[in-house]
Amino acid sequence: MSTRSRAVLLTAVAAAAALTLSACGKGGVSGGGGDTHFVTGSNGIDTVPAGKRVAAPDLSGKTIDGKTLDVADYQGQVVVINVWGSWCGPCRNEAQYFAKVSKQYADKGVKFVGINTRDTSTTPAVNFEKEHGVGYPSLYDPTGRLMLRFKKGTLNPQLVPSTLVLDRHGKVAARALEALDDTGLLEMIKPVLAEK
Repeated sequence: MSTRSRAVLLTAVAAAAALTLSACGKGGVSGGGGDTHFVTGSNGIDTVPAGKRVAAPDLSGKTIDGKTLDVADYQGQVVVINVWGSWCGPCRNEAQYFAKVSKQYADKGVKFVGINTRDTSTTPAVNFEKEHGVGYPSLYDPTGRLMLRFKKGTLNPQLVPSTLVLDRHGKVAARALEALDDTGLLEMIKPVLAEK
């Protein structure tokens, strides 16, 4: 094994260990105690009041189709971020709903961005998006480095799948740590979209 291959492998293992992500699990109830300012609703969605939100970290890089994307370019719009992997069963189940809602809300000030993680190449990720009709871009994050940018104690993506909704100011307004259908997804988007 070459030094470069060993370094890439070690980086991937370290990132995966640091994330301690569940491989496609149901999200647990994470309370809003301490300084987190977020509360978990009965629907399993964590939310933060507008004045207590924290800015999302830098979410930029190459997409699974080799283009460059920076989520900050979407400031002024509501942004839905979905963390997924082609290997993840719940991700396959929710993909149809994300594809549907992203099309319905494309002209309503809502942008969708995926973060593809733990796929060892972009080929299965690209095939996944084609198979499920996903028309929005996905950042390629095989080692979880983008996910590590979220600060501890904030609404961060802890599982695969995870979904975050950013408000028009680029701050994290809501999070779900489980697969969503269109109803759950809209429960996250609509309140943030209604904000002025």
